[in-house]
Amino acid sequence: MYPVSDRFLARLAESHQVATQVQLFLTDGRVIDLEHTGGSVTVDRAQAVRRTCSVTVADPTLIPRSPSDQLSTYGARLRIARGVYYGDGTSELAPVGVFRLDSVDGDVNDGPVTLQGKDLSIIVADDKFTTAYKALGTVVSAITSIIQRSLPTADVISTIPSTAIGSRVFDVEADPWAACQEIAAAAGADVYANADGQFVIATLPDPLNTTPVWDVAAGEGGVYISANRGMTSDNVFNGVLARGENTSDNVAPVQYLAVDNDPGSPTYWNGPYGRRPMFYTSSTLITSGACQAAAQLKLAEAKAPNTTGDLSSLPNPALEPGDVLRITHPDTSRELHQVASFTVPLDEGGDFPIGTISAKEGS
Repeated sequence: MYPVSDRFLARLAESHQVATQVQLFLTDGRVIDLEHTGGSVTVDRAQAVRRTCSVTVADPTLIPRSPSDQLSTYGARLRIARGVYYGDGTSELAPVGVFRLDSVDGDVNDGPVTLQGKDLSIIVADDKFTTAYKALGTVVSAITSIIQRSLPTADVISTIPSTAIGSRVFDVEADPWAACQEIAAAAGADVYANADGQFVIATLPDPLNTTPVWDVAAGEGGVYISANRGMTSDNVFNGVLARGENTSDNVAPVQYLAVDNDPGSPTYWNGPYGRRPMFYTSSTLITSGACQAAAQLKLAEAKAPNTTGDLSSLPNPALEPGDVLRITHPDTSRELHQVASFTVPLDEGGDFPIGTISAKEGS
């Protein structure tokens, strides 16, 4: 979760006035605070580009008529935040994303005008390779080189140990952001743009060994609104075989099979669910340890959790995918949920739907 004060989290459960900020960063260096009437930011770990935004403004004169107009889509960026007013003249904001402004449209006479954008990973994705590109070195150095090829001043933060990769040649027209994700998988990690517009290389935390960042409780003084549970077997796998073969580096083939080995899981490898493996191959995998890390990362995404859970609460803009929440239902049962996706509204009220990766019994 983005660092916020205890006062901020407590205020979310109280009646309060919502504070929002949308800043437009123009290519000439000017920064403009946009008066806006609504919108939202969607954050979804399952998408290659995690953060997308839509912002509504009332003034139709903001519709660009030429590339030099204030809201030109050529290079402009949006920085969006949401928070709370404390009623004593102070406020606290949590960033929810930095975006490339991709489109602006609306009624030229009466408005409103809608601005839409994607997080900064889209800049890397759109900068397709025009010549064959060879990635080598470590996971962190290879990803950093690709990101800074498109964004020379980008901050790249890694929380993983240095892991060597086999050289990998990406063809002309290949997607550099997909290349970053492939390389990160060699270390069992994800790579994404965070709420501050920085790029992060990190592993998904284990919910059972991670301190919950937020309590979502039913009842008076709680932020819980509703929840549902379920299970599905569509496109669900309980084993991943990761393989690496790199003839250009003269490295022998390596592989690792990761399976759901929890007898209490509905997708237990040796249980009634049956064996349903999927396969992942990359020349970046040059050791059995790298194959193991990649297989375990893929397995965490591919298998059905013990229970699935989607919930709705009062909005918390400081959340991040991977955060662990402690949920207390109206019947007082408690679970640990790990955040997968959510949508932050930029106006007052409204539910805050949270999709989860998994739900575990917890206290």
